[in-house]
Amino acid sequence: MNDTVVFIPAWNEEGNLPGVLDDLKAGLPEADVLVVDDGSTDRTADVAREHGAEVLSLGTNRGLPVGIAAGYRWALDHDYAFCGRVDADGQHPVLELVRLLALVKADECDVAVGSRFVSGEGYAPFRYKPDRARRFGTALLRRAMGLVLGRPFGDATSGLYAVNAKALPLLAEPYTSGAPEVEALLRLADAGLRVDEVPVNMAPRAGGESKLRGGKALKLVLTVTGTLALALLARRRRG
Repeated sequence: MNDTVVFIPAWNEEGNLPGVLDDLKAGLPEADVLVVDDGSTDRTADVAREHGAEVLSLGTNRGLPVGIAAGYRWALDHDYAFCGRVDADGQHPVLELVRLLALVKADECDVAVGSRFVSGEGYAPFRYKPDRARRFGTALLRRAMGLVLGRPFGDATSGLYAVNAKALPLLAEPYTSGAPEVEALLRLADAGLRVDEVPVNMAPRAGGESKLRGGKALKLVLTVTGTLALALLARRRRG
């Protein structure tokens, strides 16, 4: 068994998954790959197996928070030293994940999060230009994260992660909100783990439509804001 696993939460991604899996095989041949199939009704699980990935099937569509926790739990239960996460839609280039894993493996941090909204290291500022509604939500989230974490964090909903074994027990616990990435950052901060936000480039969705649009996107913003408000209230009570 290798010391690194990369997991991919997936729901009805038979069209995008082959490209993601082929890129991982080419860019990270030493890593094992797990597809967490969240009750897909298409050939997602079959496509994953055909491309050499392990498949963890959740049986029914239980939602992204469950899929994320299940992927980290699988890595923890199988004693991996390092774990990466990418989305199934092709937005996370494997070369960026390679950079994040290198930081974690060099012990420069416990968790590296790929960010569209920070610059440096040759990555230009404002390279990602969301529409007006997303700009508002991003600005609101950035301010709220700063208040809760006591440090700037530009891309709190990023799904591009590399983590070490110290972080796995925290990230494998069930998520209680609809904002698992934000909840994960709060857990990591409370535990005192070293989290680096690393500038990356992300690609447009390879195919199909985003599952977060319209009312679902608005609901996500409200969910994230509510999660952070509760976290801030809890911290003030403890302080």
